[in-house]
Order: sequence, then C-alpha cells, then structure tokens
Amino acid sequence: QVQLVESGGGLVQPGGSLRLSCAASGSIFSIYAMGWYRQAPGKQRELVAAITGGGITNYADSVKGRFTISRDNAKNTVYLQMNKLKPEDTAIYYCQTMPVVGSWGQGTQVTVSS
Repeated sequence: QVQLVESGGGLVQPGGSLRLSCAASGSIFSIYAMGWYRQAPGKQRELVAAITGGGITNYADSVKGRFTISRDNAKNTVYLQMNKLKPEDTAIYYCQTMPVVGSWGQGTQVTVSS
C-alpha cells in the first residue's frame, strides 16, 4: 500500500506563499501520476494540480499561474509551490496517486487570512 504524508501548510496572509510537500512510500513512485487535492469546509474535494511521472502538469483554472506542482522521484516526493495565495485557497490539501492506490493521508491545513 502506498502511504502519503503531507506537510508544509500553515497560516499565511493574502499574497503570501507556501510550499507543500508530500512524501510517498514505495519504490515505484515514479510510475504514478500524482495530484494535489483540496477540500474546504462544506465543499467537495477538488483536484487543483496534477503531474505525470514524466513531468507533464495540469492545473485547475482557479490556481493556474499561481501554483506549481513538481516532483522529485529520487526522494519519492511531490511538491506544490503556492504563490499569490488568496483567502479562497483556504482548505486542507491532500496528495494522491492517479489512479488512487494510496491511502488518504491527514492532509495539511492551509489558511489564508489577514
């Protein structure tokens, strides 16, 4: 089973930046596409960024131009650089394989507030 551990969240003011990390178990990490999801209270979980094993990326329109997903296969880690953060980015952020084969982690809380 793939286990995923998110970190890097916190409280930041609008316009600020955060870098999230997701550490994945296993030696076959590189074969999976990976995604970052977020879920705000009372809302459905949404995919905000994805990256293939070969490094091709895609983003939700709401974060395009502000967020950058990347991965380091040697470290079994995927990152989400979040710039120009907005209050509406406030959510718990999760990473996950595509297709979903890993267990969902606890996520990391991102709060954007002045």
